Amino acid sequence: MDMVEYTWTDGLNKDFEHFYQLTEAYYSKLVGGICNRKGFLPYNISNDIPDVLIAYMNGTPIGCAGFKEYSQTDAEIKRVWVQPEFRGKHIASDMMSQIENKIKNKGYKRAVLQTREIMTDAIRLYEKCGYLRVDNYPPYDHLDGAICFAKRL
Repeated sequence: MDMVEYTWTDGLNKDFEHFYQLTEAYYSKLVGGICNRKGFLPYNISNDIPDVLIAYMNGTPIGCAGFKEYSQTDAEIKRVWVQPEFRGKHIASDMMSQIENKIKNKGYKRAVLQTREIMTDAIRLYEKCGYLRVDNYPPYDHLDGAICFAKRL
């Protein structure tokens, strides 16, 4: 059985940049084009994410997740992604657990994240990991289609 290996890096990592481009295209297609995401774009810049976890299988990058400071007490999880052919193997759950541990070890009290109603797989993952839906926090409180989740760590 192939083992998944995880590596911590940052938003400048070339594998993370590749996933960023994949997710941008996926999200744009999902909502009917980039024109329907323009309000979200300034808050999703890959190199603004200082803590990134990349999942590899046999040296091939297969998933990512990252986080950045949102406030003194909260860290915002960004870009949770697993390549479609590797889904269903608990990779996303493993990454969420590792992200949460690192967030907690850095002294944050809560993890927050934003997604969209249409992202049903993501919502299932977050709820399975113990996240609860919360009122949209800025800047997503003024963006149509955004929904937010949080978890005390």
